Amino acid sequence: MTTAVAAPFRFFSLRVVRAKRLGPSLVRVTFAGPDLHAFRSDGRDQSLSLFLPHPGQPEPVVPLELGDGWWQGWRELPAGVRAVMRSYTLRELRRNPDEIDIDFALHGVGPDAAAPAGPASRWAARATAGDRVLLLGPAVADNRAIRFRPPGDTDLVVLWGDETAVPAATAILGSLPAGTRVRAWLEVPHAGDVQTVPTRADAEVTWLVRHGGPPGADAVRGARLPACERPYVWLAGECGRVKALRRHFVGERGIDRRRVTFVGHWRQGMTEEQLRATGE
Repeated sequence: MTTAVAAPFRFFSLRVVRAKRLGPSLVRVTFAGPDLHAFRSDGRDQSLSLFLPHPGQPEPVVPLELGDGWWQGWRELPAGVRAVMRSYTLRELRRNPDEIDIDFALHGVGPDAAAPAGPASRWAARATAGDRVLLLGPAVADNRAIRFRPPGDTDLVVLWGDETAVPAATAILGSLPAGTRVRAWLEVPHAGDVQTVPTRADAEVTWLVRHGGPPGADAVRGARLPACERPYVWLAGECGRVKALRRHFVGERGIDRRRVTFVGHWRQGMTEEQLRATGE
């Protein structure tokens, strides 16, 4: 199998080093690989494509040649055989040794799950050292898969994310320089999912815990923001809620739509394959 560069991205063959539960709904998996030294990223909300094996497979099944035609070759493999592809966010990149962390939201895992777990959640919940995966990631540090890009004149950063966006939001918070004013809302299913977020920024972080109840977007809509003239808003998570909050910030708060970044990670009632088919 080749690992041809499709600049600014390339494929990396990785193995699990360790897995650690961060809470009832989140698990952090650490990966390493011989060519990870070529992985480059400025971090923030760096998006990655992860290819996972089906149960019983020793490694993800992908086309033998991962050149420019890899997508079509992957699509032509039988659906129950080809690797499961999912989008995730880089949580952290470390050197000496070269390792990356990816945090997984465990939808459908646990006794109180409202719906069956998907293949990625099942894999992450059982990940052990030595498990093999394939990653499509950046070979150039500043690349188009980083969406968090506040204008240089920003005087307030506003963040909202559900559990699927917590890894990106906490990575963003960790990347911001001292003196950056931030108001953030992070929504999770359980109190045990709340994390301590290291940041140098002047950040007020509010955790919204659903406890099996409805989403907590009303807390965002009713909040008073610090006085500012040039805010930048970053929203990520379930598609419908992201769009609703974007309408709120643009339509009700009058924030320039060009200063609002919104990323739909998933849609209620749809698989990632179905969401990709919609083009969103």
